[in-house]
Amino acid sequence: MQPSDVKALLEARIDGCEFHIQGEGCNFQVIAVGEVFEGLTPVKRQQLIYGALSDEIASGALHAISIKAYTPSQWQSAPENAGA
Repeated sequence: MQPSDVKALLEARIDGCEFHIQGEGCNFQVIAVGEVFEGLTPVKRQQLIYGALSDEIASGALHAISIKAYTPSQWQSAPENAGA
C-alpha cells in the first residue's frame, strides 16, 4: 500500500477529518485532525482510526500503524504541525 491508499480509505470511512500519512509497504504513521475527536479519550480516538482500517489490518495489507489524533484546536499547537 501507498500513503495515498491509506489516506483514501480513511477519507472514505471517517467524515470531516484531515489526514496526514507517512510510511510505505505495510507500516504507516497516521495523523488525523478533525472535530470528530472532540471529547474522545486518546484510546477512543485510536479505536476510531483502527476501526476504519480493520479490514486492511485483518488481511495483513496494513501491519504497523502509529496514530496521532487531534482536534483542529489541538492541531494548531501540535509539534508535528510546527513546520507546516
